[in-house]
Amino acid sequence: MAEAEEQESGSLEESTDESEEEESEEEPKLKYERLSNGVTEILQKGAASCMTVHDKFLALGTHYGKVYLLDVQGNITQKFDVSPVKINQISLDESGEHMGVCSEDGKVQVFGLYSGEEFHETFDCPIKIIAVHPHFVRSSCKQFVTGGKKLLLFERSWMNRWKSSVLHEGEGNIRNVKWRGHLIAWANNMGVKIFDISSKQRITNVPRDDISLRPDMYPCSLCWKDSVTLIIGWGTSVKICSVKERHASEMRDLPSRYVEIVSQFETEFYISGLAPLCDQLVVLSYVKEVSEKSEREYCARPRLDIIQPLSETCEEISSDALTVRGFQENECRDYHLESSEGESLFYIVSPRDVVVAKERDQDDHIDWLLEKKKYEEALMAAEISQKNIKRHKILDIGLAYINHLVEKGEYDTAARKCQKILGKNATLWEYEVYKFKEIGQLKAISPYLPRGDPVLKPLIYEMILHEFLESDYEGFATLIREWPGDLYNNSVIVQAVRDHLKKDSQNKTLLKTLAELYTYDKNYGNALEIYLTLRHKDVFQLIHKHNLFSSIKDKIVLLMDFDSEKAVDMLLDNEDKISYLHKLFKRDHHKGQRYHEKQISLYAEYDRPNLLPFLRDSTHCPLEKALEICQQRNFVEETVYLLSRMGNSRSALKMIMEELHDVDKAIEFAKEQDDGELWEDLILYSIDKPPFITGLLNNIGTHVDPILLIHRIKEGMEIPNLRDSLVKILQDYNLQILLREGCKKILVADSLSLLKKMHRTQMKGVLVDEENICESCLSPILPSDAAKPFSVVVFHCRHMFHKECLPVPSMNSPAQYCNICSAKNRGPGSAILEMKK
Repeated sequence: MAEAEEQESGSLEESTDESEEEESEEEPKLKYERLSNGVTEILQKGAASCMTVHDKFLALGTHYGKVYLLDVQGNITQKFDVSPVKINQISLDESGEHMGVCSEDGKVQVFGLYSGEEFHETFDCPIKIIAVHPHFVRSSCKQFVTGGKKLLLFERSWMNRWKSSVLHEGEGNIRNVKWRGHLIAWANNMGVKIFDISSKQRITNVPRDDISLRPDMYPCSLCWKDSVTLIIGWGTSVKICSVKERHASEMRDLPSRYVEIVSQFETEFYISGLAPLCDQLVVLSYVKEVSEKSEREYCARPRLDIIQPLSETCEEISSDALTVRGFQENECRDYHLESSEGESLFYIVSPRDVVVAKERDQDDHIDWLLEKKKYEEALMAAEISQKNIKRHKILDIGLAYINHLVEKGEYDTAARKCQKILGKNATLWEYEVYKFKEIGQLKAISPYLPRGDPVLKPLIYEMILHEFLESDYEGFATLIREWPGDLYNNSVIVQAVRDHLKKDSQNKTLLKTLAELYTYDKNYGNALEIYLTLRHKDVFQLIHKHNLFSSIKDKIVLLMDFDSEKAVDMLLDNEDKISYLHKLFKRDHHKGQRYHEKQISLYAEYDRPNLLPFLRDSTHCPLEKALEICQQRNFVEETVYLLSRMGNSRSALKMIMEELHDVDKAIEFAKEQDDGELWEDLILYSIDKPPFITGLLNNIGTHVDPILLIHRIKEGMEIPNLRDSLVKILQDYNLQILLREGCKKILVADSLSLLKKMHRTQMKGVLVDEENICESCLSPILPSDAAKPFSVVVFHCRHMFHKECLPVPSMNSPAQYCNICSAKNRGPGSAILEMKK
């Protein structure tokens, strides 16, 4: 049985504890806590006599005539001094704005908690019960009932005066009353009555079963489950009554409604209170037991049971013994059960204690599972209800589960659970790995380590590999095969394996593993040597798998020695990958020219990206054969190049336009060829294709007169971006004009500068001395006798002649020119100096 609080000491309690301390594997349905704060202070000074519950607050009455309003945590918000004696009952309307109070000295008060309206009345007998109309806040529902020796209904008239009427009397004191909607149920010494306030009719009388029990010591408990279902508990009997409408044909002088008892059963203990919980009942029971030692009866702890009503019996769902303060001195009438319908809260009220019971939520369920060490169920419950749990985290539960499994020695299960629980949290993974290392169980967690998302620190993987390398070569080899090579520092592991091979150099497992490590490190040469040394049957598969053909050129002899048939097949099947001809051509375009025709086929079959560069660079490949191969394989770019190279530019251009449909490439080709006929073909082909026209307009301005194209465009043809193209043509034209004008200015400036330079040069004197000769007679230009007269002509070209050696100028061309420069077509030079003496 679950207990609300720690057990209090007491001699009469010991025997009860012994029978209740056996732990049950059945999970409790409710959880309990004491209402503390202000309630503790109240009950230290007095004793609780009654309480009522609203969704927003609580109202507690004491044996000393005080009423306290409390919040749901038990803090005092208001206090009323109503009477010097016991408060018998407190009633609240549904709005929580009006409260009715009655006390043992006959006082009755009904007042607004937030308004000034108030009713006071003092009767000459104790008033045991009071109930205000559920909708008392409405002006049409200003009604309440009180009960002492008779049941009185108070109503406020239209002049704000209160009038009373007797609903029932003559059957002893009214012990309890509950008002729901239009129905009032009350209990007196004889039984339970139900009154319809709307029709002013009493509907039924439910007689008391066990008349031997004193009604003041074992009072009747009433509660409405809904507006038509009344639950009655009296002694050990429970009755569930349903108020139904009577058929019109059955009316006669009978009330319009009647009551049917739909369920009736007996309980084990005396009932102190009832409350509905969905389709079940919560029952507060007063328990008396007989001591085995003294054989005398004593008051045991009260019980709070959840039961499932059936037609004539009930099924117990749960039963909790509650350790409330002072339970040893309490009687059945001292306990009360109040409930808050909105939140399924149940308040167990006794003179010295108030205990709150509430339904257990998923957090409580998980708490219980963890307490029972049912970690897997707790983890599953948390995952299912992760949006609803507040106190627990799935990760914390999972970590506790892993620790529990480790403590039990179930290392493999614990490691396997890490995958689900730790997920992608690399930090937690690393923490757990170190925990497994501390207990010497790294091998257990190794199969479950993450290998991609997340990736742990390389040190983690290396630590596990070293663990296997020290004790389990086969396990080490398995991990190397299964783990990607980038998880750990490959060179560190390679060195560790080599260190072990120094002790056992012929260990095939280590050698094979070392070869795999070399492969991960792209050290294919060493890997192949090991495989060949081991004569491993998968060596050829390794070469194919990792494309190691570039690494086997110097190992072909070893491969032939190992398996000549497979080696030959591999070389023949992969002649494109073992690329001797390609490297030879790259080194020297003329070496191996006799294989150029073969290379065309090889490039076309296996390495097309290198075909066009080969065709451009090779001067020895047969163009007709190359063209045939490219046309067979529909290699357009290569075919265009070959046609162009063979002088068939028009076919090449046609192929670009018809096969590639690439106007930019066609324009570029026409620019390269710089052939007017090609431009004409391109214009003719493009004239009915608007996108091609756009491309031409954008590009031909600097090579062909755009007017030739524009005049041929059909009227009405829609051309994309025509405006932008025409603007570009005009801009290109303007740019050409500007360039021409700029060039013209530069030429004029340069000409003027050169002319000035030439003029300055020609104005300079020319040195004539004994070393100069006449270019005609080849004798010294100056006479040996300086006294003799002479005449010398010096041209600007620096050629010198005796005047008599020059021909006489004709009448048509009086200007005289240098004979040598005129003969060599260097341009005539006129005389710049004539010397005479």
